[in-house]
Amino acid sequence: MEEFMKQQQTNAPKQEKNRVKSALIILFWLAVWEIADRVIDNRIILSGPVHIIASLAQQVQQADFWLICGASFLRIAVGFILSFIAGFLLALVCHRFKLIRDFLEPIIVMLKTVPMISFVIMLLIWVGNQALTIYLSFLIVLPIIYTNTLQGLNNVDPQLMEVAKVYHMAPWKKFMFIYRPAFMPFVLSASKLALGMSWKSGIMAEVIGTPKPSIGREMYAAKSYLQTADLFAWTVVVVILSVIFEKAFMFLLKKLSAPMGWLVSGKDTDDE
Repeated sequence: MEEFMKQQQTNAPKQEKNRVKSALIILFWLAVWEIADRVIDNRIILSGPVHIIASLAQQVQQADFWLICGASFLRIAVGFILSFIAGFLLALVCHRFKLIRDFLEPIIVMLKTVPMISFVIMLLIWVGNQALTIYLSFLIVLPIIYTNTLQGLNNVDPQLMEVAKVYHMAPWKKFMFIYRPAFMPFVLSASKLALGMSWKSGIMAEVIGTPKPSIGREMYAAKSYLQTADLFAWTVVVVILSVIFEKAFMFLLKKLSAPMGWLVSGKDTDDE
């Protein structure tokens, strides 16, 4: 415990130094961006940080700003969560039944290889523009979660399974203490990638389908009226919302991947 505390004290100044370094690098590029904006001096071609912040402040003051943000956030979040659940459950079933996995393989390959714009066009015909974002996020995320979860399940140590069989371990204990530690690193990695993809595909779907209300519709309007500062401002909003969602979801996943010895011992390992 003392060694751990010493290591933490040693690493603290280094971490603080890295944070300061990162902040200075970001400030440097923001300064370069602002200087380029002032040199070009054309609001259509480029808008610097100062103009973007001013535009963002104007957007926040609009009565429907939070409704627009909430609608886009909800569509993308619902699409991602449904796809995550479906991909995870499909991986469990396909790991157990190889025949089902063989039948699903062509569909998964198709989902991974078909261009995103093809899905957008087909979904616009099938489900309309209001549900487009949910369905597109679902289709883009599904193969990522399914493939990585299945790979994690296949990564289970056969020797551990033999031990579980010898000691007649209950199915839920096998899942929690053998399968879960094997597939969770894969799920964590896949989720980080899938979260970014869901927001990129979701906003693209909104820009093309222009559902109302949505951030994509506002970005399309900004493009149509050559309001570059507004376009950048809404892009900043997308980045902030995606980071919030990613942090919250990854925090939950990391909690679920933590050791759960208390299920067997009857007390929380953190209290020891």
